[in-house]
Amino acid sequence: MKQLLLLMLLLAPCLLFAQGKPNYVCPPCGPCDTLVFHQPGKCPHCGMELIKKDTLEKRIAVCFLLYDDIEILDFAGPLEVFADAGFQVFTVAKHKKPIISQGVLKVLPDYSIADAPPADILAVFGGNAGPTSEDPEIMAWIRSRDKNTERYFSVCTGAFILGNAGLLENQTATTYHEKIASLRKRFPRTKVLENVRYVDNGRIITTAGISAGIDGALHLVAKLKGEAEALRVARVMEYDKYVPNQGLVIKH
Repeated sequence: MKQLLLLMLLLAPCLLFAQGKPNYVCPPCGPCDTLVFHQPGKCPHCGMELIKKDTLEKRIAVCFLLYDDIEILDFAGPLEVFADAGFQVFTVAKHKKPIISQGVLKVLPDYSIADAPPADILAVFGGNAGPTSEDPEIMAWIRSRDKNTERYFSVCTGAFILGNAGLLENQTATTYHEKIASLRKRFPRTKVLENVRYVDNGRIITTAGISAGIDGALHLVAKLKGEAEALRVARVMEYDKYVPNQGLVIKH
């Protein structure tokens, strides 16, 4: 027993040192995010400078709802923005089988609505959004996740999906310029604006068509991570059309 106690006393400083040794990780970038290192330096896989694990912010999770005949740039543009800003983006469709975007691009969703994890942000997009906006299972799924969803983001006719889910009631919104009249008629209790790139209601951001989704996504990055980060992402994307605050922000 005395020998065991002596051994524990001798090892205690080493154990304390090992427990106190900081862990280093790669900033969010993809495949090497799960690796842990015990010395500072650069990630041997991607070359990024390692940072202390305890300083790493929780990644913002964004759920992209996809469907057949979705507009490619509607979701691909914001996906590029959110990924470059370090958000955790995953895709969901009604069924976990490939969807076809604009008849040419096949996309395999990460999840179906039956097994999709919770997310901070739900993003919906345009294209042939009608069948999805009228699908009772999809609408029930969106409503069931509402209490765990902090924000909503739509591009183009994705606004119809949010509207049919009951999220645009007494809100201000926008959509693709050719669908402004249809959105007004379909949701008379929603104030629908034209000639605006995006409308930010606080919890819900709707954007106009296609490229306007990039502007709305950059605005959301600025809102959550600061304008400097949004400008950095725009620079990475060579997107020189981004002008801060070019949309409408509703003051509550």
